[in-house]
Amino acid sequence: MLKVGIIGTGNIVNSHIAGYLEFPGECEIVAFCDLVPAKAAAKRDEHGLAGARVYADPAEMLADEDLDLVSIATPPSTHAQLAIQLLRGGVNVIVEKPMAPSLEECDAMLAAERESGKVLSVVAQNRFRDDMAALKDVLDSGLVGPISHVQVNSSWWRGLPYYDLSWRGTWASEGGGCTLNHAIHHIDLLLWMMGRPDSVTAVLTNAQHENAEVEDLSVAILQYGRALAEVTSSVVHHGQEAGIVVHGRDARVSQPWRAVAEVTQPNGFPVPGGDAALVAQLDDLFAAHSPLAHTGHGGQIGEILAALRAGRRPAIDGVDGRNAVELVTAIYKSGIERATVDFPLQPDDPYYRTGTLEQRAPHFFEKTVSIAELDGTITVGVAE
Repeated sequence: MLKVGIIGTGNIVNSHIAGYLEFPGECEIVAFCDLVPAKAAAKRDEHGLAGARVYADPAEMLADEDLDLVSIATPPSTHAQLAIQLLRGGVNVIVEKPMAPSLEECDAMLAAERESGKVLSVVAQNRFRDDMAALKDVLDSGLVGPISHVQVNSSWWRGLPYYDLSWRGTWASEGGGCTLNHAIHHIDLLLWMMGRPDSVTAVLTNAQHENAEVEDLSVAILQYGRALAEVTSSVVHHGQEAGIVVHGRDARVSQPWRAVAEVTQPNGFPVPGGDAALVAQLDDLFAAHSPLAHTGHGGQIGEILAALRAGRRPAIDGVDGRNAVELVTAIYKSGIERATVDFPLQPDDPYYRTGTLEQRAPHFFEKTVSIAELDGTITVGVAE
């Protein structure tokens, strides 16, 4: 039975707790840690985990508990320090997205993982969704042909009070805006399905949130050889209709699911109705996906537990988390410097280092409201 600790008891922690509780015979949550111990105690009681102890200091929790795995669910600026402390203390770590605000911090986390011999995983729970896994199966089949164009819409909407929370809306504490903290999910999915691009060109703005230094909208164009991908990162889109559309030579597929396959007339115009046989084949392949036993955070936690039992690498590790941060960093560099950015980003690049965004990123607005707690529930879009 693996003993689990959780650091940070904000809203996202509910997903971690629920994920661990899906595996009662394999793990047990024995400790919570939060700067405000009363919050941790309330979360413990809310989930009926009376036996779990509460701490205000991660070092004290690490010293007192015999932990096998810890979830880090704190603001992004704290991820690296906590993960390194835990790994060096002999504990496996799963850290919420984004892995860290800078590549320098990501690489320090990976170094601590190598030195410790423990496992570091970064949350990418959308890979554990049946619709996304089925879309990946379709793309891996090659039926759509060579890719021409990918459209990724990470479309969210957040009201003005969203950035009133103390740690949100600043380059120093949040590490960035919607590109880092919302689109990171879709960016991870794009990298999972398409791999690392050759280059990126991007623009950033803050269109609607006057209490945030950071961007609330970015648009990036990624080059993949002859193919292009568009990534829109937003918290200003009404309806929150997120999705991924992939156009290949032979067909178009998407999430939410839709398959279309055009064929040509002698004059180059499409035949009405297209290639019905290929569409049927794509629909059948999508439908043939075997449903995952556990989805979302539960799916990823279950995979990590299985990896720890087997002594192997998890399916999603720290390198995956770093890859997503690298693409976000390139988008920020391109938008701030108004230049195309080539991959990979090197350690001598200023944007590799911690603190460069704070120094160079525009303050679209100055943050004037900073409160500790926000009332209300978390709501998500139609196709997150």
